[in-house]
Amino acid sequence: MTSQSASTLRSRYVAQAASDLEENRQQQRELAERITVLKQEEALLSDILNLAERYEGFADASRLPEQLQDKPVAAKAKQAPAGVAARRSTSAKTTSAKTTSAKTTPAGQTAKAGAKGKSRRPLLGDLLADLLGQYDEPRLAKELRDELLEKHPDRNPTPQVVRNTIESLVAKGRIRRHKQQRSVMYTLVKRGEADSSD
Repeated sequence: MTSQSASTLRSRYVAQAASDLEENRQQQRELAERITVLKQEEALLSDILNLAERYEGFADASRLPEQLQDKPVAAKAKQAPAGVAARRSTSAKTTSAKTTSAKTTPAGQTAKAGAKGKSRRPLLGDLLADLLGQYDEPRLAKELRDELLEKHPDRNPTPQVVRNTIESLVAKGRIRRHKQQRSVMYTLVKRGEADSSD
């Protein structure tokens, strides 16, 4: 083996190792972000369970706190940051399913019956999925948030809440993540696509 071919081979190994190292670090960053999102969701779910236990004895919906009666969150803005309210709405569906399956109490049944009679605000995740479904090409989280603010002026989630919500939909398989250079973009997984990709 000549010194030139050895040098070429070494430079290829170095380039490959550098590329692999960068990919490894990128994956570590993504996992760290995902862990952060999961910890936020864990804290939120824990808070919701604590609230459910605290108000378990209330059979009369008029005695529940204002926020649990589907009144506007704006009145509570000083007590809870906007991001908390959006995260609550994002995981309400998941939490109610878990709480219902975990224990069914008369109070839980009363709250469930009361919820059916009221008109509910659509979940942030559903709104974002609907917006994303209007496009065939991948979209940035920032673009989706801007469009959400334009079409739903009553909703004002922070950019972080939008990203967290989208990432939770990625984890559930409803949205697909795409990387284009340094940008992360998203597309909606069409029905049947998820089954065929597995």
